[in-house]
Amino acid sequence: MSEKVYTPSAPAAIGPYSQAAVVGNLVFTSGQIAIDPATGNVEATDIVGQTEQVMKNLGEVLKAAGSSYEKAVKTTCFLADMADFAVFNEIYGRYFTEKPARSCVAVKSLPKNVLCEVEVIAEI
Repeated sequence: MSEKVYTPSAPAAIGPYSQAAVVGNLVFTSGQIAIDPATGNVEATDIVGQTEQVMKNLGEVLKAAGSSYEKAVKTTCFLADMADFAVFNEIYGRYFTEKPARSCVAVKSLPKNVLCEVEVIAEI
């Protein structure tokens, strides 16, 4: 059985899913996009601003689940344009300092036409 995670410090789910689920000693986050939880909108229009917002959102969800970036074991990253990889990677590296396993792929499009999305599996 899983425990659902919700925090008002991160954007509410935009569909029928939870921000995260805790199973045993692991938390599985849903993909976070660059929605500002204060406004409910995507405020940043560039990869730098959107990546920073995604990381802030992930941090809040991980915290609500009793975890942190340092406890991440696997991330999956989605980019709308692989040309943004270097910039995304630099910002990502400031948050995920323990270097979890990772997949990063380019996709045709993302919800709300954002430039990136990240999901995390972490220990609690």
